[in-house]
Amino acid sequence: MNDSHSGPRTDSTLRWGGLAGIAGSILMVFTFGFVAVFVGMDITPAESLTRFADIRAARAVENTLYLAILLLWVLHSLALHQALRRTSPTPALFGTALSILGLVLLAAGAVPHVATASLFDLYQAADATPQDQATLVLVWHGIEAVFYALLYTGLVIVPLALMALGVAMLGTPHYGRRIGKVTIALGMAGLAVAVGVLAGVPELAAVGVLILLGFHL
Repeated sequence: MNDSHSGPRTDSTLRWGGLAGIAGSILMVFTFGFVAVFVGMDITPAESLTRFADIRAARAVENTLYLAILLLWVLHSLALHQALRRTSPTPALFGTALSILGLVLLAAGAVPHVATASLFDLYQAADATPQDQATLVLVWHGIEAVFYALLYTGLVIVPLALMALGVAMLGTPHYGRRIGKVTIALGMAGLAVAVGVLAGVPELAAVGVLILLGFHL
């Protein structure tokens, strides 16, 4: 009896999960545009502190949107597991676990403004000495480094998830070999980008995010 209804239930879960993934990707495109208009795509680490008063509200909106995007992508990952677990249980399980782990790491670094806002208030305080401000700048950069570490770690793990999910898709009627191969290729491209980021080219992190955006569409 349970098996007779598993198909419709799986289709419904996959449909809602797919909508969550698409919504997250569309929201990511909107967020890129929002940042370009209200923050600027070429803002430097130093300006992120000196201009914080001007971009504080925009950063809060940006980071909140980013967190919402990641939550939607987690829902998509769970739906994929539901669709893939019957035909390819092992790669589906491994892929979903890695995907959620990677997205959780990205989510952990999604709201840096919460940690840096109080530092900016201290930096702008009337009684802050130049020495105090210099120390706060160092602390600011240290906090940013922690958030970047979470981002880069997530971008290393998620491509491994894509490759595992792609393998699971190869034998699943919902997807088939073409989509499975494309997903594996996206995972390999994401892993190459992650290696580049770890090798000292942090600008490639944006490419890794775009790969995630493409996968969840």
